[in-house]
Amino acid sequence: MAWMAWTWPTAAFFMVIAAILAVMSYLAIRYPETPRRGILGIETTRGDRLFISLLVAGFVNLAWLWAGLGTQWGALALSLVLAAGIFRTV
Repeated sequence: MAWMAWTWPTAAFFMVIAAILAVMSYLAIRYPETPRRGILGIETTRGDRLFISLLVAGFVNLAWLWAGLGTQWGALALSLVLAAGIFRTV
């Protein structure tokens, strides 16, 4: 019984998320984090900024699909630009 179609893009998505979490864990151990004030105007840690970036990317991709703006590559590019802005600290 197969409840989900595991395609290569689906598997790649989960592998990228796992790799990001592994890198974030390594960074947290190697370079302990302190809250910083960034472009959002609130104090956040690396993990907070990652979580916010993933939420923003999800909403950007859903809005992109809703608006029918074409392939998701544009939404990915926009999500990466927004994530870079979120991770930037002032």
